[in-house]
Amino acid sequence: MPSRTKSGAKKKSSGEIVIPDKLYFRIGDVSELLNLPTYVLRFWETEFPQLKPTKSSSGQRMYRRREVELALRIRTLLYEEGFTIPGARERLKLDAKPAKNQSALPFPKANDKGALKRVRQELQEILKMLSGKVKVEGRKASNGRH
Repeated sequence: MPSRTKSGAKKKSSGEIVIPDKLYFRIGDVSELLNLPTYVLRFWETEFPQLKPTKSSSGQRMYRRREVELALRIRTLLYEEGFTIPGARERLKLDAKPAKNQSALPFPKANDKGALKRVRQELQEILKMLSGKVKVEGRKASNGRH
């Protein structure tokens, strides 16, 4: 059965932290949730530019869910995966970048009018094939019916 902390956070028996469904969290709530002193969170704000809680009119740090998740990720990188602060900072930058596994499409250059005409003609041929007006491999296209 999950146990609750003062801030309302649930901790599963496996040790996984469940972040409560709230708009804002005070630094004390985040500190308790992550089991870290508040000064560590304040220090992380200086070391990780992505971690920027807003401040209330009274100057209280207010963390949004995204920032709590980021602080949890930082804690995991530093304490469980053994990263240094610069290493964790670099990992967070890499995590934020989209994957570049997909190669770029070979679009023709804008000043190559002939290439654009060929692309247009090929697209029209594809459209004809899809509408069943062109024979494909010696037979008429079946519009997906067998």
